[in-house]
Amino acid sequence: MMKKICVVTGTRAEYGLLRWVMEGIRHSPVLELQLIATGMHLSPEFGMTIKAIEEDGFTIDRKVEMLLSSDTKVGVTKSMGLGMIGFADALDDLKPDLMLLLGDRYEIFAAAASAMIARIPIAHLHGGETTQGAFDEAIRHSLTKMSHLHFVAAEEYKKRVIQLGEDPRYVFNVGGLGIDNILRLKLLSREQLEDSLAFKFAPKNLLITFHPVTLEENTSSNQVDELLAALKELEDTGLIFTMPNSDTDGRVILEKIRLFCSNHPRAVAYTSLGQLRYLSCIYHVNGVIGNSSSGLIEAPSLNTGTINIGDRQKGRLKASSVIDCEPDKFSIKNAINKLFSDEFQSNLKFIENPYGYGGASNAIVQIIEQHSSFPDLLKKKFHDCF
Repeated sequence: MMKKICVVTGTRAEYGLLRWVMEGIRHSPVLELQLIATGMHLSPEFGMTIKAIEEDGFTIDRKVEMLLSSDTKVGVTKSMGLGMIGFADALDDLKPDLMLLLGDRYEIFAAAASAMIARIPIAHLHGGETTQGAFDEAIRHSLTKMSHLHFVAAEEYKKRVIQLGEDPRYVFNVGGLGIDNILRLKLLSREQLEDSLAFKFAPKNLLITFHPVTLEENTSSNQVDELLAALKELEDTGLIFTMPNSDTDGRVILEKIRLFCSNHPRAVAYTSLGQLRYLSCIYHVNGVIGNSSSGLIEAPSLNTGTINIGDRQKGRLKASSVIDCEPDKFSIKNAINKLFSDEFQSNLKFIENPYGYGGASNAIVQIIEQHSSFPDLLKKKFHDCF
């Protein structure tokens, strides 16, 4: 019998990482792909990115509406509750043999909690990582404890998942999923990218993605002001912004970026670039700046430098191409000067990515194919490390 693997995706970035795993499941002789779209994918405000999934040829089996038009603490919490209601019905209809989840967002927490109660085993991707500035940290480790198969991006993360009490037999270091996109997609040329963006590159260019630091109270407005103040003083530099996710306090960042771009002739903002244009941007710009995980995981494989601002990604493995700085104008300007320096740029071609060299998607599919009985995974024994 074909084993039904239910993949849940709620954001553009997450789908980009899952895409080749989904392709592998879809073409497997022993696996059947089920797909649930939720969160930002179903929101016009965030680009209605479900269309991109369908354009890639995937069938959406269920849509779980959960995203309220609010980025307050109360709004996000209520969205989680709506998600659990929707996932309960979707899973009862689809009856998957295994749920496959990636990451650490609140949409995914709602999906995992629903699957746990429904006695559906869970495979979790990119566990064991730490991000000390965001409540994603607690969600990620909670997902680890609700999951049964673990696919991690580095040996250090494998050790941390085992430290959380998971059976080493079911923890697999497959490397970072984002690198597979770089290997499988044919990136756009500079001219093709400029045409697609309707944006002419300047002598120097930066790609900016800045999200709220969700464990900090009311810092989003001030931190994005400091970032924009530093960027405003740059000369002969094109600025390409991608908008933040639907996180707590995210809308103030979105509004300030829109206002900045309306008054800056060399700045543009996009709700969603899609994976091809996003990775092509990383390849062609002089550096990426902000606090997105893509600056740590994907950018080093494209030999592009990263300025990582503040604490959102604190604790993650970083290549030597990553420059850490504080979320203030002075620190950001110093980091930009280092990024643009000839010495730093010349060393980028020698960067080694701690997240590996690709192949994670195929490895995940093969391990799932080879697992004989998912129900046997449900009763877990806590693995003591002492």
